[in-house]
Amino acid sequence: MMRRTLAGYARSRLYLKRGGEAQQVPFDEKPWSADRDPGAVLIALDDALRDLAAFDERMSQVVQLRFFGGFSIQETAEALSISERTVRREWSPRKFGWCVS
Repeated sequence: MMRRTLAGYARSRLYLKRGGEAQQVPFDEKPWSADRDPGAVLIALDDALRDLAAFDERMSQVVQLRFFGGFSIQETAEALSISERTVRREWSPRKFGWCVS
């Protein structure tokens, strides 16, 4: 719910300021740099989570609980009724064969 509220607020501010066109964030840029509009970053994050949910709903739920909810691995496992090992696997970038350094 918090994600939807924040993303909605960011979208409304972006619409008012820039005529309703969301800014595309290229993959190779660091989205959290100081010169980037925080609203555009939040919208890009919301869009990425929506795309992830279309690809893998459970992984999207794990990311939302861990990132936005601040849940621990154990709390996330309990909330989703899955094992802690599954949460760790869904949270790991290695699932897709790439790793963030």
